[in-house]
Amino acid sequence: MILRIVVALCWAARFAPALAQSCEPVEDDRILAKHLAAVFPEFRAIPPETWLGNMPPPGSKRSFHASELVSLAKRYSIRLDSPRDVCFEWPMQTLNRDRALEAMRASLPSPEASIEITETSLYPIPRGRLEFPREFLGKPASAAQKDPVLWRGSVIYGGDHRYSIWARVRVKVPCQRATALQALREGQPIDPRQVRLERGACFPDSSPRQTPLSLAGMVPRQAIAAGAEVRPELLVPQNDVNRGDPVDVEVRSGAARLAFTAKAESSGRTGDFIALRNPSSNKIFRARVEGKDKAVVQTDFAGSFR
Repeated sequence: MILRIVVALCWAARFAPALAQSCEPVEDDRILAKHLAAVFPEFRAIPPETWLGNMPPPGSKRSFHASELVSLAKRYSIRLDSPRDVCFEWPMQTLNRDRALEAMRASLPSPEASIEITETSLYPIPRGRLEFPREFLGKPASAAQKDPVLWRGSVIYGGDHRYSIWARVRVKVPCQRATALQALREGQPIDPRQVRLERGACFPDSSPRQTPLSLAGMVPRQAIAAGAEVRPELLVPQNDVNRGDPVDVEVRSGAARLAFTAKAESSGRTGDFIALRNPSSNKIFRARVEGKDKAVVQTDFAGSFR
């Protein structure tokens, strides 16, 4: 009994492709008389651009059953001798990596860009023009990240329709990188003589590359070893006020102004609120930094800062 079942399954598998219905390819939003005429010559009797139905999205099929075809034939006074079921679908194909690379290169400003595709969408796609817009290229978490990033794209098909595709890529373009000539200490402002520019490969982005002059006065968040790249995410602007600095404070209360010098109990940059100590009263208060060693307090009562 088991042997018979196995033999039956083998025969079914052998003839299954022949029994599967093959759909007619149509690259249009509409199914027209000319599409049916390619299968049933009788429909050549009506104008080829006559609308007979809508095409579903790519990946779906539009079937005309024999009874529906007979009804259509009667509507147009056509005699259909051998009606049978027929279906239509968008022609589909797999995403070609060479074509994807070509579309990606067209979106990058540098012809010397290095692009490695590690993975692509595997589902079938309609035939059409590929696009991978630069703005849809994901960004690595940091300049040192080596993992591939996601790049979303589209297939432009059927005129102006878009079908989503994606790929994971590693992308590098020629660039100049700032490198530390000596160890840079955490919290210590950078001197332009401590860095130099070297040619290398970087992830493409729209931000300007670092130069020794642009790094002047920037402060490392952490220690940077000699020979290491001085990456933007490792730097912060220098504080306008550092803890322990004397700060010129202006208290504003309506039209009244009160000025005195206080001691910074915390650090900050312009726009930050920091803690200050009035040396006369030893009171601690908060003020907004407004420049190098300057802070402002806006209040309705100035006497509390004396």
